[in-house]
Amino acid sequence: MKVDSWKKGFLLLLSVNILIILIFVITISLPVNDNKYYKQDEELSGYVPFLIHTQKDNLNQVINHYIKKEASGGPIDYQVVLGKEVELYGVIPIFSEEIQMKMTFEPKALENGDLILQQKSMSIGKMQLPVTYVLKFIKDRYKLPKGVIIEPNDKLVYISMQKLKLKSDFKVKVNEFDLKRDKISFQFFVPTK
Repeated sequence: MKVDSWKKGFLLLLSVNILIILIFVITISLPVNDNKYYKQDEELSGYVPFLIHTQKDNLNQVINHYIKKEASGGPIDYQVVLGKEVELYGVIPIFSEEIQMKMTFEPKALENGDLILQQKSMSIGKMQLPVTYVLKFIKDRYKLPKGVIIEPNDKLVYISMQKLKLKSDFKVKVNEFDLKRDKISFQFFVPTK
């Protein structure tokens, strides 16, 4: 009888090991879900597309008007300037002082029409702080427009164009965002219903 219980225990242990190995193999063979951001899931039937080409100067005015309207009232004032890269300027109140901040980002248009801003450089007064700390501070303290997601650990800002609230229910997709060559184009979708 002792031999039978030993065989049963061995088979049970072998089965558990095979199950663990099988789960491990299945898990590592599954594709990585790299798209943790929004997919362009909005149905665009009932919208007419218009292709818009613009320059940095014009877009600077629109972006800062939008920031002023949507993000005003936060504890930190900031503005965006499009130069050779995307520059964010702000003032951080620390104790009784106001510290100047500048961050630069490299923009990238995504296939779904959204925009990623990958952090490139940063300066806060003369202090050197870790980028992840500053991005977390901005995420926690700035009043950001809906659709703007800051990922401190990835050192990026994700702008979901489909989540930005625009007048008259317009939808927007970014086609090209090349600041070095001043080639910026969008598709505006105007509702027809």
